[in-house]
Amino acid sequence: MEKKSDEQLIKLIRRKTRKSELAFAGLLDRYNERLYWHVRKILITHEDTNDVVQNTWVKVYQNLHAFRHDSKFYTWLYRIATNEALSFLQKQKRTEADNLDEHLFNLSQSLESDEWFDGDEIQTKLQKAILKLPEKQRLVFNMKYFDEMKYQDIADILETSVGALKASYHHAVKKIEETIKAEIIEH
Repeated sequence: MEKKSDEQLIKLIRRKTRKSELAFAGLLDRYNERLYWHVRKILITHEDTNDVVQNTWVKVYQNLHAFRHDSKFYTWLYRIATNEALSFLQKQKRTEADNLDEHLFNLSQSLESDEWFDGDEIQTKLQKAILKLPEKQRLVFNMKYFDEMKYQDIADILETSVGALKASYHHAVKKIEETIKAEIIEH
């Protein structure tokens, strides 16, 4: 199944044969780790990320018949994962903290205490600076910088224009630089 294209695997899944499970497992093998790290950059914690990724795969399986091939499969997959992660964040913000600063502080603290995060001091400062970005800028920065995605793919996932993404990325980089410089000056 590894050598089959996404389209071939999707056709096998849609046929609902014995090979459907193997084909879906092939998609899981191909994308699960990348999807995990994409969502992890949004949610920060391992447990929340696992829940959202699992929900993403359930939605993908349930809605695979609706995939129209007008975009790449992984773009469609990332859009679902991104939307699931953002929905999770919105619910968490409503239940956890009425105050955005408190919510960001909680995320920052969970980053430092997370056993799965093994970053050094510079990585921790970068991640904290990223957390201070507005949601859209944080998403664009993570996809472009860490995932090395093309602007067009990000535009397809976030359903926005390439020009807007370039502006968001530029603003995000500037804000991150300013935040890290300010922190260095404080210490």
